Amino acid sequence: MSGISYLSAESVTSGHPDKLSDLIADSILDECLKQDEYSRVACEVLITAGNVILAGEITCKAKVDYALIVKDVLKDVGYDPDAFNVTLLLREQSSDIRNGVNNALEARNGSKSRLDALGAGDQGIVYGYATNENHKYLPTAYAIALDITKTLEECRKTNKIKGLKPDGKALVTLQYCDSLPSRIHTIVVSAQHEEDINKVEFEDDIEFLVIRPVCLQYAVPITKETQILINPSGRFVLGGPDADTGLTGRKLGVDTYGGLASHGGGAFSGKDATKVDRSGAYMARYGALNLVAASLAARAEVSIAYAIGRAHPIAVNVNTFGTGIYSDNTLRIALTNVLDFRPA
Repeated sequence: MSGISYLSAESVTSGHPDKLSDLIADSILDECLKQDEYSRVACEVLITAGNVILAGEITCKAKVDYALIVKDVLKDVGYDPDAFNVTLLLREQSSDIRNGVNNALEARNGSKSRLDALGAGDQGIVYGYATNENHKYLPTAYAIALDITKTLEECRKTNKIKGLKPDGKALVTLQYCDSLPSRIHTIVVSAQHEEDINKVEFEDDIEFLVIRPVCLQYAVPITKETQILINPSGRFVLGGPDADTGLTGRKLGVDTYGGLASHGGGAFSGKDATKVDRSGAYMARYGALNLVAASLAARAEVSIAYAIGRAHPIAVNVNTFGTGIYSDNTLRIALTNVLDFRPA
């Protein structure tokens, strides 16, 4: 990347219907693992207009009150739990999948290694990314957008901003000059609010209690040319599941790098760690982060390909986008010698 260019990334609050679905799925996973650490969970959530539908495959020795978990999440996020009906469409994990995961191909072929006993819970490609643009090793536009939505939630929960409601999102565009972020081009924040607010005060609070304090943490300035757009639609009273349908896994970019790096396509939420589209993606990020943190590259992407029922990855690849101090293949060999990418 050379000359002038622009990169954008987004994030959403936990009150956004899609993220709310993710949060419910993960809260169910948490409770299953809390009561039975060997639980196998693949939980999907659909939420719309006063209805929450749970579907998927869960194998857990404990008795879990799924409806109660849903209600607790709704209340914590800021919605009225009594306004929702919960429908359960859950069954146990397929025995074919379970047998392949618990008795990996390597073990069936005679390996006695404990780490060869557990196979990947699905096939797929996962990605991890890191950049040295900031202290979080994340694309700066994404890091800012993520912090804006987190700060919005804090301001709602502490009532720091009057009239703020759960649904919201942020989009940040940065101008780059010769591969480095040079200034903030545009920030868009859409924040749900109560009917009777002082519009000017509300927008000022979001700008000066949320946007500007967050941006000060990053070495990318807001300039006089920066556009700050707050609720550009003009009004955002009707939101959350009353306005939109939410579904697990529909905010894949928000779950990773805001759209600024590759994603294998598999959703993360509501899945136990045998599902490598979640745990494998975390491990790929760990590998990429350590390459960058060790100053072996300015940017790095690690990709891993898995086969269901097999412990060892099909392939591991490293791409440093020309920023590595050694060849990508040398770094790949080093990484696979240091890190073990088997699910166990």
